[in-house]
Amino acid sequence: MPYDDSPPPTRRTRPLFAAAALTALCLTAAGCGGGPGADQAGAASPGPGGSGASATAPTPPPAPTGDRPEPSASPTEPLPRGPLTGRTVVIDPGHNPRNREHTREINAKVDIGTGRKECDTTGTATNDGYAEARFTLDVSHRLRALLEAQGARVRLTHDDDRPFGPCIDERARIGNEAKADAVVSVHADGSGVGNRGFHVILPARVKGGGADTTKIVESSAALGARIAGHFARTTGSAPSNYIGGNSGLDTRSDLGGLNLSTVPKVFIECGNMRDPKDAALLTSASWRQKAAQGLADGIASYLEG
Repeated sequence: MPYDDSPPPTRRTRPLFAAAALTALCLTAAGCGGGPGADQAGAASPGPGGSGASATAPTPPPAPTGDRPEPSASPTEPLPRGPLTGRTVVIDPGHNPRNREHTREINAKVDIGTGRKECDTTGTATNDGYAEARFTLDVSHRLRALLEAQGARVRLTHDDDRPFGPCIDERARIGNEAKADAVVSVHADGSGVGNRGFHVILPARVKGGGADTTKIVESSAALGARIAGHFARTTGSAPSNYIGGNSGLDTRSDLGGLNLSTVPKVFIECGNMRDPKDAALLTSASWRQKAAQGLADGIASYLEG
């Protein structure tokens, strides 16, 4: 769930070249454009605890048990040489597990160039209480291990190592200062029951105040299309049936994390935590590993050209 905005409208436009790229990548994808359980229903309003969920939500239980991601390479240990050697990737795990304990801080507004938005939000959760912030950290750890194994230098915007945040402007700044070749913000949505599937959010062309996405719109769209195609193929999940016209792509101009980026960046909503069928996937350790693999393959495909 995007950490700096309210629920998006049902359908948005997307760059035609990005949609075409996704179509090509999806030719062999399992479930791309539809699949078992991916009902082609109209959009429904986000359910309780969806986008912008209340910070007073119950304290979530520990993450579901299962396979654990490989540990990150030690800072003093050289990375293996591989196809991504010399490349820098920033992974942005959506939200922070302790945001709910710091409502005053995360509600403070920050400048996103075209206006002001809340520093962060708590994120959503499954009906059983598995928090989005726990999900995003788990997938991010798995993704980091996969990218480092290919030689990439990987940085997380946070690693459950701070009391709240970082704020949306700082998240963008971390990727910019790292001069990242790609930044991916990992999320899960909080929409209504029956709304299923993943979608990748691309930055719109925005220029105002401190925001200027002019130079990253095309590269971000290419990154997003690669990720969407590989994510569908590897996870077997279909593109969202409620956002993006079944393309798996959605373009937005209202997210500070994208507006303030000066390097290629996208968000991914890996599924809908409020739908029981999607929630069963998101709480599965083996599926989360597939999600990380799909993201890693998409990022590698983009970086390798």
